[in-house]
Amino acid sequence: MTAARSGSSGVLAVLTDPQLRDEFDRVAAAVGVRVVHAGAGSAMSRKTWSAAVAVVLDEAAAERYGRAALPRRSHVSVLTATEAATATWAGGIAVGAQHVLRLPEQERELIRELAEAAESARDDGLRGEVVAVVGGCGGAGASLFAVALAQAAADALLVDLDPWGGGLELLVGGEATPGLRWPDLALQGGRLSWSSVREALPRHRGISLLSGTRRGCELDAGPVDAVVDAGRRGGVTVVCDLPRRLTDATQTALDAADLVVVVSPCDVRACAATATIAPVFSAINPHLGLVVRGPSPGGLRAAEVADIAGLPLLASMRAQPRLAEQLEHGGLRLRSRSPLAAAAHRVLAVLPRSGSRPGSAQGGSAA
Repeated sequence: MTAARSGSSGVLAVLTDPQLRDEFDRVAAAVGVRVVHAGAGSAMSRKTWSAAVAVVLDEAAAERYGRAALPRRSHVSVLTATEAATATWAGGIAVGAQHVLRLPEQERELIRELAEAAESARDDGLRGEVVAVVGGCGGAGASLFAVALAQAAADALLVDLDPWGGGLELLVGGEATPGLRWPDLALQGGRLSWSSVREALPRHRGISLLSGTRRGCELDAGPVDAVVDAGRRGGVTVVCDLPRRLTDATQTALDAADLVVVVSPCDVRACAATATIAPVFSAINPHLGLVVRGPSPGGLRAAEVADIAGLPLLASMRAQPRLAEQLEHGGLRLRSRSPLAAAAHRVLAVLPRSGSRPGSAQGGSAA
């Protein structure tokens, strides 16, 4: 019952004792859940950890992943073949396990836990995609493009992860809309209901928004992971506006993203900056694509920017007339034939649900 890819959906198991592993496989087969076995020394990404139906660890794995500060999640169990020692319980607490079980003596409890996890996964239904947007340089227009993506999606959650950006709600024009902002959330992590999140957040021009404010504060990984995961399980498109700093919150969004969009102006200095930062983000998440924003003051072409940055070109767009004036008077209103709208739709078309990957959709002109 071993799958080749530890990122596949299923019960994720890290068990080094062959006898314990065989006992667990027998119980999992009785429940009818698929098991993905990961090697004892393998690294664990936040996306793999969060995507599994349930996680089952031995004592050594619980201790190791507890030190890795992975996000808290439900359906984590620690298994042992002997009476649980103090170290076993300590490892379970560190990793956020809900159960420490001895096999085969407590297989009935394990059967119940795996059955509940499988039922919860079936209830999740269609999952939405996560798009992370970051500027290749300062002032690239990444936040504006994140807003355009959210407005172009059928249903979206827009998450502001730049605590020093003054609040993404100003670009949306929703600063007066009632609802919770980041400073209002007393949240450590865990599993959230999308319906509860949607009800609590401001909703403006068809998108749900979790924004910062004019009071800057650093964001923790746990709350970010919980909010993004709730949106994904709710079946909406989650758009994360990232700062150009590798904070814990940035790392969490990059791990969760199905697509990372790098936005760059079409000039030489922006091109150089984008080429510098692109390898940093691609080392965390390889699904990167480039959006190039005009005008091009020196005749540089979007395809040339993409070649220098080493990224597939998702879209390029010319300058949008009177955009700054519109943003100052009520925020972005995405018009169907605008350059921003066209570029946003091209990017949304390459999300995994459409069967594409970065590099499959190019077009437009940055001139």
